[in-house]
Amino acid sequence: MPRVAGTDGFMFNHTMIRVKDHNASLKFYQEVLGMTLIDTYPNDDFTLYFLGYDHGGDSVKSGGAANREALIELTHNHGTESDPNFKGYTSGNEEPNRGFGHLAISVPDIEAACARFESLGVPFRKKLTDGRMRNIAFILDPDGYWIEVLPHGFKP
Repeated sequence: MPRVAGTDGFMFNHTMIRVKDHNASLKFYQEVLGMTLIDTYPNDDFTLYFLGYDHGGDSVKSGGAANREALIELTHNHGTESDPNFKGYTSGNEEPNRGFGHLAISVPDIEAACARFESLGVPFRKKLTDGRMRNIAFILDPDGYWIEVLPHGFKP
């Protein structure tokens, strides 16, 4: 497909999801998924956390979040983590709020990755042994967002 005029230099920068407890979410994305915290933008009522993968080369923080591709932005509205009446956020996968779907990461060895997630107590939405598609899994982050885990080179 030819390039579309006027889009040279465009890049997919990030996807934002809201999180109830920033500490639990940061721990999950950093310690379970191995992402690096790129930038943090505190505001009076909310804080933004940008995370992504560092695969060597230029510094992961070079140029900040605005100059990176494929980041996740965790938006934490202050106070939700300690509000007993807070209902949480919808993952986008239940009625009547269907829409969002999932995030996805690809891994070099899906069996090893899923075994590691299981050993860490990460909840699964779909294990490799569930259903007909035995080469993908879905795990859940602390807010119930689905994360598809698929092998490098996966073709649906």
